[in-house]
Amino acid sequence: MGSKSDKKSQDASLLPVTHHLKLPSDIVPDEIQKKVKSAEKGQILCKHYPYPTKMNRKKYEREITRLQIELLKLQRWVQLNGERLVLLFEGRDAAGKGGTIKRFMEHLNPRGARVVALPKPNEKEQGQWYFQRYIEHLPTRGEIVFFDRSWYNRGVVEPVMGFCRPAEHHTFLREVPQLENMLVNSGIHLFKLWFSVSREEQFRRFKARESDKLKQWKLSPIDVKSLGLWDEYTNAQNAMFMATDTKACPWTVIRSDDKKRARINCLRYVLHQLDYPNKDQELVEGYDSQIIGPKEDIYDTSEW
Repeated sequence: MGSKSDKKSQDASLLPVTHHLKLPSDIVPDEIQKKVKSAEKGQILCKHYPYPTKMNRKKYEREITRLQIELLKLQRWVQLNGERLVLLFEGRDAAGKGGTIKRFMEHLNPRGARVVALPKPNEKEQGQWYFQRYIEHLPTRGEIVFFDRSWYNRGVVEPVMGFCRPAEHHTFLREVPQLENMLVNSGIHLFKLWFSVSREEQFRRFKARESDKLKQWKLSPIDVKSLGLWDEYTNAQNAMFMATDTKACPWTVIRSDDKKRARINCLRYVLHQLDYPNKDQELVEGYDSQIIGPKEDIYDTSEW
């Protein structure tokens, strides 16, 4: 007879790998649900997106390889000159932040580049100054740090979901430009990247997560709730842009309905902004201004 531990192990193997959440049928308007259901593979659903279909995979693979080689030149410059580089990846759920970070990190030396993706604050951290737990993850000389969500949780997610008080939100919007000015003045190269996804594409990606066992861990109860709070997220996003899009630390917006175009243009843009040796100018100057740029260029002013 097997031991109790063997039985527990066998029972555990029968459990689902992840919690299987279902999207409520009324979470988004029927029009969007019908659009997603009838969409062809590779079709862009948002009428405001500048291209009707997604980028060809062969072209994408060819371009991203060249850009990743360029990233290694950048990292070499960062390490040799003791530079400090911080990239904040923000945006709605399923906007493509994590996938873009993965392409940045894919071939970099992990001894000089790392990803920071903090969980919700524990009891000790809840008693600290809000920015404290983020500051301890800032880079030292010769290091690149990618924040997969950052202190801007308090700019959008926390006020919309009720995780902070209105007074805490207002204090954050007042204080964050001062903090970022200090970071830039200390010599840190700071990029604030906002990944903008349409409601149609966000819902399509959530539906894919709902049915794909390898992606179900990406679909949390908070994600599901956020689908029904589209307008609330938009209002919080607009308020954040108005308060924190400064001359010293501007926001860069990336249209991410096509993940491939978003990744390619995000890499190009970052490489273009930094002055490292042996740069392939022709390669990095070619970012698509219809896909990436200041909020005024990417959004109609009525939308932010």
